[in-house]
Amino acid sequence: MNSEEISSNIGLYIHWPFCLSKCPYCDFNSHVVESVDHNRWEKALIKELTFLSRNHNHKKLKSIFFGGGTPSLMKPKTVFEAIQTAKEIWGVKQPIEITLEANPSSIESQTFNSFKQAGINRISLGIQAFDDKALSFLGRNHDRLDAINAIEAAHKSFDRVSFDLIYARPQQTIESWLSELGQAVELAGEHMSVYQLTIEKGTAFYSQYRNGGFEMPNPETAGDFYEFTNEKLSSAGLQNYEISNYAHLGSECQHNMIYWRSEDYLGVGPGAHSRLTDARGKRRATRSLTAPFSWLKEVEANGNAIVEQTILGTSDQLTETIMMGLRLKEGVSLKKLYKLTGKTLEQLFDKEALYLLKNEGYLSTNDLYLRATDSGRQRLNGVVRCLLDSVNIPN
Repeated sequence: MNSEEISSNIGLYIHWPFCLSKCPYCDFNSHVVESVDHNRWEKALIKELTFLSRNHNHKKLKSIFFGGGTPSLMKPKTVFEAIQTAKEIWGVKQPIEITLEANPSSIESQTFNSFKQAGINRISLGIQAFDDKALSFLGRNHDRLDAINAIEAAHKSFDRVSFDLIYARPQQTIESWLSELGQAVELAGEHMSVYQLTIEKGTAFYSQYRNGGFEMPNPETAGDFYEFTNEKLSSAGLQNYEISNYAHLGSECQHNMIYWRSEDYLGVGPGAHSRLTDARGKRRATRSLTAPFSWLKEVEANGNAIVEQTILGTSDQLTETIMMGLRLKEGVSLKKLYKLTGKTLEQLFDKEALYLLKNEGYLSTNDLYLRATDSGRQRLNGVVRCLLDSVNIPN
């Protein structure tokens, strides 16, 4: 890889690890604590951001994303200082996408305005359902009315509003889900994220499910939910540009596109991951300490809390590129695959495997992209596994 091929763009992710309560389905790095020293955390986040960006400040900053946890529990001043520091580091002159995740239980109209003044221009709300019984099951601290009020308040402060929903819940019917989607469409702005409920190891739901506490929809039913979701949202002008994400044309989440297109991103905060290409074209994967207060002490002492750092070889990068890129409707750029491996599509993958996946209607290709079809994206794990098992490059 020569210097012309080194990624010139970068996204910034800032992790706030604290929540009011831990949702039973959540396997993210989130923690419930009695109190937070906001001034101390602000200084530590700025310190790690400054330290980790040192060799990457020549790149073009495309987006900033405050995730969690519950970033709407942050002080607007902390958000402002982080944004200003990032803009100074990367010399940002033009507007860029700056997103903050928020929960209805931790946000008010006045708080929305404070975050807007701090520099946020896109809000992503953790709604998850428009059904009070479902919200209770999911361990949420808000009800249906709180959700509606939060969305309406967000629209008053921001031009760009997204919210999350979860489907394929225990005992959920297609009819009830379509009713919820109808409410969602009425309240939606330019973007919506819709996820299938999955049972992740280490979560409260994992032990409940294993002990027979509830039953999950079978894969066929879950597939039906997915198809009805696509139809309903597509008819409302929200296109399924990524497996779980829907947007009006031009309103896609630019920060998440960085992940799915395997571009560079810098992660700041406890447990944050990074993928960064250095001046020699080497791509590194890093991860910081997960435990919040261990991270805090390490950053205060040494400027960063990185505990893992790996140089990604061609095989590793190819795996990430295929796994992430096929989630997108646009697919994986053939030009990117060639730059990464020096091989055409037919040279890179076993011809029989490629033919089988295309003949079964799971993959399609043109002169520019390798794509998973709608059918292929429903069973993407299997499609990716079959494709990667047929790769013709050394590790």
